[in-house]
Amino acid sequence: MTIRRFSAAVFAATLLTPGLTACTSTGTGEAGVSASPTTSGSASPGATGVVDGDAKQALLDSTNAIRTGNFRFTMAGAGSTAEGQVHEPSQSAEMHVMIGDASSDLMMKLDLIHAKPDSWVKLELGGTSASSVPGAQQLNLGKYQHLDQTRIKGNRALGFDFEAIDPAGSEVLTRGITEVRQTGEGSYAGTLDVSKAAEAGALDPSVITALGQQAKSVPFTAKLDPQGRLSELVVRIPAAGQNAAQDIKITYADYGNATAAQKPPAGQVVEAPPEFYKLFN
Repeated sequence: MTIRRFSAAVFAATLLTPGLTACTSTGTGEAGVSASPTTSGSASPGATGVVDGDAKQALLDSTNAIRTGNFRFTMAGAGSTAEGQVHEPSQSAEMHVMIGDASSDLMMKLDLIHAKPDSWVKLELGGTSASSVPGAQQLNLGKYQHLDQTRIKGNRALGFDFEAIDPAGSEVLTRGITEVRQTGEGSYAGTLDVSKAAEAGALDPSVITALGQQAKSVPFTAKLDPQGRLSELVVRIPAAGQNAAQDIKITYADYGNATAAQKPPAGQVVEAPPEFYKLFN
């Protein structure tokens, strides 16, 4: 499957990279970062079996503005955060990703910049296990690494397609609404069928697989701004297999007010070495 956006999948992919998971102290092959706690009571926040047609249409319509490709966004989940902007008019986008924190065995920070047709990534590693990352000495940490587009085509962590610009795939998610009701002015709650939402950047396909039948009824809440545009989506993923329960929170803001991403200064750019591509493949 071709993944068409860089997104929350960036930190999902990096956490699942064998070279990184092997460095954690959990001994389980998991990422070694805590999952966000779920809201008390994991049952559906919507009325069982209820689909309010007006509420569902409002949520479907709320993602229309995202397709214009001019907004800022944030995402958080599983101990990782991401923020950035998309500016389709200039065919540029950027994202800042943080995995773990100062107390983690392994902390990773990525700054990604796309200005079509080029892409750059600056990688920083921290924590006691940082030196154990395979090829760490050759990764040119702290420099922007210019990426060979032929080597990142279809790469879940590093690719970007301006034909599919939503970093979280909220449109895909809202199409899977199975139950929904309005809970207040611009506020909604219900359940989603995420079993067919593997292309939504906010969800890692392996998590969807682990959910099994639970994937067909995952609780969510959403908020719209006064113009009816999606401003917040929280998907409450239940525990499944070795995956702990977690909340994935996505926000959108500054519709129409994003700016073109700035290319990194030439003096801070190097070509990405083979070790870099191995890390993300």
